[in-house]
Amino acid sequence: MNYKAVIFDMDGLLFDTEIVYYEASQMVADQMGFPYDKELYLKYLGVSDEEVWANYHQIFASFGKNNVQKFINDAYEETIRRFSLGAVQLKPGVIELLDFLEEHRIPKVVASSNQRHIIELLLEKNQLTNYFETIVSAENVKRAKPDPEIFLLAHEYLGTKKQETLVLEDSKNGILAAASAEIPVIMIPDLLAPSEDLQQKTLAVLSSLHEVPGYLKK
Repeated sequence: MNYKAVIFDMDGLLFDTEIVYYEASQMVADQMGFPYDKELYLKYLGVSDEEVWANYHQIFASFGKNNVQKFINDAYEETIRRFSLGAVQLKPGVIELLDFLEEHRIPKVVASSNQRHIIELLLEKNQLTNYFETIVSAENVKRAKPDPEIFLLAHEYLGTKKQETLVLEDSKNGILAAASAEIPVIMIPDLLAPSEDLQQKTLAVLSSLHEVPGYLKK
């Protein structure tokens, strides 16, 4: 085994959260008459909440600042409501991969641009908390992905050599962040397929987490 530690993204990699975020936002947008659609949602995939919200304020400025803030707040609350009800599915292969890494005593951390309380909620709801040594979240960094800060912090915690550390990611910004951090990365695409340029920044592009153990055994 060439790798001594694994850094996991969360949204779209461990959990099928992206569809929940989108559906909650679309429901609120429809109620408020905002011209929102999946194309707009996908445009900001893998971007920090703060950046997405700032863009929504610009895009929907004609609806008034208070209404845009209400859209953001209500969509956020609806998403958390759905998370709390356990409406989020695990991505295929999560448990199998985590058990494989446990078996080989490979430490694991979550490095997600999401807020810590949401990460903890989703891990707890799916009984995954004990698999991970620590969490690096939006609160721990000044700059979100594609800035490498979050992966550099996770790597520092692990104390492994960069070439012996593996990042698992699903989004463009995550791949760019790992590449900037000079930590090897495998992409498991979620809603968007990678461009050729992006693929070249990865060790491999796999169809699901089911394929990761086989890759690691090579």
